Order: sequence, then C-alpha cells, then structure tokens
Amino acid sequence: MLYIESSQTDPAHNLALEQYAFDTLAQTDDLFMLWQNRDSVIIGIHQNAIEEVNHEFIEKNHIPIVRRLSGGGAVFHDLGNLNFTFITRTPDATAIDIALSCLPIADALRTMGVPVEFSGRNDMTAGGKKFSGNARYYRDGSLMHHGTILFDTDLEKMTKALRVQNDKLDSKSIKSIRSRVVNLREHLEMTIKEFRETLKNEIAGNMPEYKLTGRDREAIAAISNSRYGTWDWNYSRSPKYSIEKRRRLENFGSIRISMSVDKGKIAAFATDGDYFGGKPYFDIASTLNGVKLERSAMLAALSTTEFNEYYENLTPDEFVNIILS
Repeated sequence: MLYIESSQTDPAHNLALEQYAFDTLAQTDDLFMLWQNRDSVIIGIHQNAIEEVNHEFIEKNHIPIVRRLSGGGAVFHDLGNLNFTFITRTPDATAIDIALSCLPIADALRTMGVPVEFSGRNDMTAGGKKFSGNARYYRDGSLMHHGTILFDTDLEKMTKALRVQNDKLDSKSIKSIRSRVVNLREHLEMTIKEFRETLKNEIAGNMPEYKLTGRDREAIAAISNSRYGTWDWNYSRSPKYSIEKRRRLENFGSIRISMSVDKGKIAAFATDGDYFGGKPYFDIASTLNGVKLERSAMLAALSTTEFNEYYENLTPDEFVNIILS
C-alpha cells in the first residue's frame, strides 16, 4: 500500500485526485490518503443538490457544493475536518463490511486514547456521539472507501449549511446536532495539524509515499475542470424532482410555489396564494422554463419581466429566496 499526500484544500481538486488515484494509480498498488477541504458541502452521487443544503447560507458564505462518486449522505467539510481514503483491489466489495474498512482508522484512534465504536451502517462514534461518516464506491474490482473525521469542525456552520427538517433553522436544531456529534479535540489535546501527522504516522508510518508527477497533476486538473468543478456534474446530475414552498410575508400575503426540476433546470412552475398581482403567473412560468435552479440564472431571467405586475410588494430577490431557502 502506498501513501498519497494532498496539500491542497480545494474540494474539486481533492475529489479529482481521489478519482485519478482510483482509475489509474490503484491499478498497480493499494492506496491510502489523508486530505482536507476548505468549507464545502460534499453530496452523494444519488443526491439532489438543491434539497440537501441551505442555499441562502452557502451562497452568502461562498460554500461550494461538490458531488462525489460514492453514495451516502451530504457532509460538511472545513479545515477542522480530516478526510481519509483507502483504495484497494477486491473481487467482491459486498464481502467487505464498512466497519472492516474503517478498522485501521479505529485502531489508530484507540491507540491515541479515543474510545471508538461502530454505529449504524456507516458511522464511527466516541462516547456515543458520531465523529465519522463513511461511504464507498466500487467498480471493476476496485473499492474506494472514504470517510470524515470531525476534529475541530465548526458545528454551527455545519448545521446552517446542511438543510434541516421542515426548512427550520434555529437554536434547537443546532443544539440537537451538537448533542449527537462530537469533535475529537474533546478527547485529544492536540491541534488538527498534530492530529493529522499522528494519524498518518500510526497508519502510514511504514508505507512508501507516492509523489505525484507533473503528468499526474495535469490529469488531476483535467478531471477537476471537466467534472468536479462544473455545474453539470454537481447540479445537473440531480434526479428529477418536485419542490413546493409555502411562505407568508408581511405586506405581501401568502404564496405557494410549486415546480418540477429536471437535470437542475426548472421544467414546470406554478404559484397560488392570497397575494395581489395584476397578471397571472403564466408569463413568469414561461420565463423560468429551462432556467438553471440557481440564484444568478433565475434573477437574470426575471429581470426581463415587470415582476411587480405579477407579485405586488414582492421583489425578485425575495422570490428567489423563497425558492432556494
């Protein structure tokens, strides 16, 4: 097994590095990686990008959404979180339990004094609280297992970035998250830098390190630019789905927005409510048909309309906030 070091914190780059390692480097050697991303939301291959996040918050804080190859749920990454990846050759991935793939991490953490246990189908816990979620991807005899390790993550930012039930975000929801997850700094007196180095030494101390070549870096950049850094991959791959939003705003009234989204673009649209407006919504529906479900694209489309004639005392920005919140 070889160790690969990633010194970058760009999520598109690191997911491209994972894919390149899986597609190319793992054909001859098993691999182990440790890596960190700056603030980002990483969603599973089957997930709906729009439904998994609080768009108003991530846009305000410039937090990108990036889709990974594996299944599972959405996770928040920041520099207080450490990610690990194992890539191995195996004839049958179903024969390898997720807990077994996590065992090198669990054993290393136990050596450090963390009381690691396995919970559910893909979690590691300490003291009954989750600190690691895991996912995997299998193709052509190769298995990629990767997971997160919360060490000093901003749990409040994580809670605000990911969508919570019923579109509500309040102090109770943040407290609820904090009651179920834990940062390992509560168990270990060290910095995230020291933790990363210690974990690396525990697992990869005797592993030769693979140094990326110039050709490797060019290939990784190409994958990042053509896939993980694109709207088509991160949004357009979302499954077809329907959205319904209900809001009541002072001086406007109540509104229900119903729409269908296909490949990240608005496919059908309607509104109803007790609001005032001199024109029916049909023209707005026509204007938004085929538009990407993202703020800039919707606002650009709505700028071509006399919006107040359809929704009196509601601005296009407020309208888009309802759709994305």
